[in-house]
Amino acid sequence: MNNQWIEFFNGRVTVKVTGKGTERFINVLTRNDLPVWNIKRHGTETITFNMRLKDAKNIRKYARKSNCSISFLRRNGVPFLIRRILKNSGFLAGAGLFLLLLMFLSNVIWGIEIKGAKPATEYQIRKELDKMGVKIGKLQFFVDNVEGIQRKLTNNVGDLTWVGVELKGTTFHLQVVEKNEPKKPEKLSPRNLIAKKKAVIVNMYIENGQKMVDINDHVDKGQLLVSGAFGQEESPELVAAKGEVWGETWYKSHVELPLETNFKVYNGKEKEKHFILFGNFELPVWGFGKPEFTNYETEENIHKIHFLKWELPVSYLNKTLREREEVRRSYTNKEAQQIAIELAKKQIKGQLDEDAIIKDEKILHKANKNGKVILDIHFKVIENIAVGQPISKETSE
Repeated sequence: MNNQWIEFFNGRVTVKVTGKGTERFINVLTRNDLPVWNIKRHGTETITFNMRLKDAKNIRKYARKSNCSISFLRRNGVPFLIRRILKNSGFLAGAGLFLLLLMFLSNVIWGIEIKGAKPATEYQIRKELDKMGVKIGKLQFFVDNVEGIQRKLTNNVGDLTWVGVELKGTTFHLQVVEKNEPKKPEKLSPRNLIAKKKAVIVNMYIENGQKMVDINDHVDKGQLLVSGAFGQEESPELVAAKGEVWGETWYKSHVELPLETNFKVYNGKEKEKHFILFGNFELPVWGFGKPEFTNYETEENIHKIHFLKWELPVSYLNKTLREREEVRRSYTNKEAQQIAIELAKKQIKGQLDEDAIIKDEKILHKANKNGKVILDIHFKVIENIAVGQPISKETSE
């Protein structure tokens, strides 16, 4: 018997033969290398059998010579399936278009829900989302992923402490935590104000308490500036000293800056590649070939593909290849010195309160060594040096 799978792909038919010469007809087919199988007799003058589709086209002339009539009962195999598909191509095309449309609509943004935000903050968030292209009717493939949206919102909306972004189906869900409003002034226990470091007093503003120093006084770390005790020494009245005592303080900074530095920058040239991602397998669909440049960094952006509410095991992957080049930056001694001073200022400001002011700077030591400018800088700073110190019973007595 011929291999049934091969016959299925080639196509086979079931033939019904009626007449007095059925045996002679079978013998004729066999002699002419037209194989038949599954031969069954149905009465004295009728038989059925299977044969290949390509052979069935040539048996009518043998049937006439054998005084038999033939008819085809069943048709099986790939050629007949293709014929049926082509016959119903309109229906299949409609079904395919419907599925494609459904998948397309499943990857469109249809909703943006924001929870935990006040109306004013929600307006700012929606305005920022519009700038990023995250809006109803936009394809999810052409917007940032949730991590990128979360990062940009946190950076660009000042009233946010934290925002969580989650994509469920076709809706973005945002959970917002706003910055806390300024707390009401806490009730302070009795305390003094003392100096947190050595300084020369330049200004004072005392809300409550008895000042113990004057402008231009030199004070040491820990020295009493404002007392929270009034009245007689034996039984003083204790209050929470409040105020600001501004003093001139001093800082030293050590900075080393290379005269020549190599660093990498993007030059604006880039190439985009698009893939369909099946697990770890990337199927390229656009942006074939290697980039024209060899030194580059790759940024990947993956978008999950959805069908209705389900997330398919298929993703859309966008790769952006950006060329980078090495740049050599050189400074003169004067330029390096100025930049080193600015770096030192940034270091000092990182140690100070926001309202502190750098009054002056002076270079104590300058040297060029091993291709570097080395500076020791002295800074004069005006800052509030008053810090609270609780008054204990032993101290007041």
